Amino acid sequence: MDFEAARYNMIEQQIRTWEVFDQNVLDAVQGLPREDFMPSQYRDLALADTPIPLGHGQQTMTPKTEARMLQALDLRADDRVLEIGTGSAYVTTLLGRLCREVISLDVFADFTGAAREKLKQHDIGNVELLTSDGLNGYAPAAPYDVIVVTGSIPQMQNQYKQQLANDGRLFVVIGRSPVMEATLFTRRSKDTCTRDVLYETDLPALVGAEQPPAFEI
Repeated sequence: MDFEAARYNMIEQQIRTWEVFDQNVLDAVQGLPREDFMPSQYRDLALADTPIPLGHGQQTMTPKTEARMLQALDLRADDRVLEIGTGSAYVTTLLGRLCREVISLDVFADFTGAAREKLKQHDIGNVELLTSDGLNGYAPAAPYDVIVVTGSIPQMQNQYKQQLANDGRLFVVIGRSPVMEATLFTRRSKDTCTRDVLYETDLPALVGAEQPPAFEI
């Protein structure tokens, strides 16, 4: 398979058509072989407009939704990032290339272990991987400039917002299948966050988030 041609088509026909024009994001996607992060049996589908199964009932987002998410977060070179759901480590690696520091949590030890090898292969040294439940965020290292939640939750939780720095951005998918909203929260002050719905989607729930969490708003 000609992955370079497929990558060009992915960017031009999938990502740009979803109004992703941030050159930093496009350059990062162009420069990182997504196929390196997918299970071997799905390698040839890595650049297609489809979710890829990862095991444990988890799956990737599509390439265009990953890119749209990164653009919406307005990532900056000095950002500290919390990623909840390491998964394939593809988004983790993009975050590592675009930001100063990343903490990435996943409840599955095999995901964390595989991610460690992938990060090493791609010379990413600014990511800390933790095998941990991220349903309540990760308070010990808060506050964060960016929080990325790569699985869905049925209702919004205060914990994520509380772990944002001022001007911090949070991406999270909220709702129940088949209709969920990819949402961006931006912390404007200690007590105020703005909310922008980016698009409708359907994404597997974070482990433990299948039922409404204990703390909701």
